[in-house]
Amino acid sequence: DFYWLRSFIAGGVAGCCAKTTTAPLDRVKILLQAHNHHYKHLGVFSTLCAVPKKEGYLGLYKGNGAMMIRIFPYGAIQFMAFDQYKKVIKKQLGISGHVHRLMAGSMAGVTAVICTYPLDMVRVRLAFQVKGEHKYMGIIHAFKMIYTKEGGFSAFYRGLMPTVIGMAPYAGFSKLTFGTLKSIGLAQAPNLLGRPSLDNPDVLVLKTHVNLLCGGIAGAIAQTISYPLDVTRRRMQLGAVLGDSEKCLTMVQTLKYVYQQHGIRRGLYRGLSLNYIRCIPSQAVAFTTYELMKQLLHLN
Repeated sequence: DFYWLRSFIAGGVAGCCAKTTTAPLDRVKILLQAHNHHYKHLGVFSTLCAVPKKEGYLGLYKGNGAMMIRIFPYGAIQFMAFDQYKKVIKKQLGISGHVHRLMAGSMAGVTAVICTYPLDMVRVRLAFQVKGEHKYMGIIHAFKMIYTKEGGFSAFYRGLMPTVIGMAPYAGFSKLTFGTLKSIGLAQAPNLLGRPSLDNPDVLVLKTHVNLLCGGIAGAIAQTISYPLDVTRRRMQLGAVLGDSEKCLTMVQTLKYVYQQHGIRRGLYRGLSLNYIRCIPSQAVAFTTYELMKQLLHLN
């Protein structure tokens, strides 16, 4: 009874809605991270205002199509890979409990990233171009151009290394921070922040809004730690467009180059505030849509 398919569709639609909500912030982030020469003297909010003036309101959604196409396979691969890895780790290594879930989860995440990475590359190229200077006409054209002009299939995988490395601290730190916040909160103010668990009244769990808050803080800390790697990925993906690709061939090279050119705040952490702002509406829309879809598809 296609339960997994229905829950996968629910997750995919939720993801698409969430990403579309924050697409303008995503596009601005990419423009700022790689110092697009049209907007490089501007800050976050001035860029958000400048893009519609220069490129119309649809300009805020450049690259969103490729993002939408990526979400479904990304979710599906992660979902299926997670189950497979869990079985393998249990059978082959005999590890179970939290550790094997964490391992399977991160391996599934990496697998999904590797499989859908070319779409991320195309999306970034589309999001970075400014009206009047279009190099790519659309998703398929971008695929053809990158493949033929930049050395075949491997061209789609520039910047994969910082992406994969960035996922580890992200997953680890967010879990660590969340766990720490939860135990401190429940120890210090059990009545204010906690409620008895539904399936076991002796166990305290966090109230829903506290849960969301702790999740948000954990996410923010984890993002801050892995953000320079996100900037590195974008620089490597855009190397051919920016014309400094020979200086951005490896991850370490790119990190050094960005640091030397722009420093920490205006280089490695440029656009970080957008990441924080983006998190809130994105999570809210994703949760709400997912709940709605669950009802529509009779998943409860």
